[in-house]
Amino acid sequence: MKQVRMIGTALVLCLLLGAGTRGYAFQDRDENKHQRDQRKTQQNQPNQRPQSQPSHAEQSRQAEMNRRQAEQHRQMEQSRQQQERMRQQEISRQQRMQEQQRLSRQHEQEINTQQQERLQQRQLQLEQQRTQQRQRDTNRRQEERSFQERQQQLIRQQEQAAQQQRQVEFDRQQQAQERQLELNRQQQALQQQRLSQVRQQQLIQQQQQRVAQYRRSLYEQQQHLQWQTEELQRQNRIAQYRFQREYLDHLRQEEMRLREARHDYYSDPYFYSPPIYRYYRGGNYYEVNQYGADLLRRAVNYGYAEGYRAGLADREDRWRFDYRDCYAYQDANYGYDGYWEDQEAYNYYFRRGFERGYEDGYYSRYQYGTFYNGGYSVLGGVLTQILNFVALR
Repeated sequence: MKQVRMIGTALVLCLLLGAGTRGYAFQDRDENKHQRDQRKTQQNQPNQRPQSQPSHAEQSRQAEMNRRQAEQHRQMEQSRQQQERMRQQEISRQQRMQEQQRLSRQHEQEINTQQQERLQQRQLQLEQQRTQQRQRDTNRRQEERSFQERQQQLIRQQEQAAQQQRQVEFDRQQQAQERQLELNRQQQALQQQRLSQVRQQQLIQQQQQRVAQYRRSLYEQQQHLQWQTEELQRQNRIAQYRFQREYLDHLRQEEMRLREARHDYYSDPYFYSPPIYRYYRGGNYYEVNQYGADLLRRAVNYGYAEGYRAGLADREDRWRFDYRDCYAYQDANYGYDGYWEDQEAYNYYFRRGFERGYEDGYYSRYQYGTFYNGGYSVLGGVLTQILNFVALR
């Protein structure tokens, strides 16, 4: 449509320019003719005699012709001016059309740009939504896997606990059978052999010395433990602080019990029962009867229980793995009352149980022991491996 209007405008301009050219041509031709007539008249005038002046009619015709020529010239000038105005108007109209077309194209470009920006923004939003959905799906799958893993871990722990429970029951039954057999053998041995009164008296004197020495050391142990407990409080090791407070209370109760205790040495079967086991410790072999063997078994179990609680406390405090830093390991007298076996043997086996209990408690597992009926105890196989008793008969 725009091209048709432009072609029509061009045709009008051509027609107007052609008409103007023909008008100028007619005007030039009339002026040339008039000038030739004047020259001829001037050439003929010298040869003529001045007979008479032009007549009135001729003058009128000449004036009329001049008037017509002036009028024709004026009309031609008006036509030319009108054509010029039309040409200027057409130029202005074309310029306005071009400006409108430019503005229209600019507006269309702006609209297209806005549409593209909105489209890109929408695509970006969709991509973000898809990314968020994928992330939510990934998180959901991870949570499901974590839940399944926790369930499987719980099932494994339950199965492991059940297996450990069965193992504990089996170990207890086996230990009970072994104790019964040992008691039977001991009774037979007692019937066959009994320690002499001289040997019995020596053991009683050694025992009295051990008890007196142990009672003296209890006070020093309490003082040292009190200082170390305060140090734990300054280090903000709350769980380990609670554990050692309980250990300190136990030492105080043990001291009170020993002050009030009255032991009948001559009625105690430990002092007249012959040894039935031999064991190896610190490069030497030792012999022990049934009562001494039971005491060393208790030392291992007490050590494991205290070690487990100490390791669990360090785990809760996010403290480094170090069982030697625990006072319970350094003291190693928990459960010892000074009777039967010497303190050095009890400390040795207490620490062997403590090491394994601390490791299980720190890593929250039951590799060397178990929790049964409200208490911690060493597995039977581990206990046998630690003590390594060899029967003498």
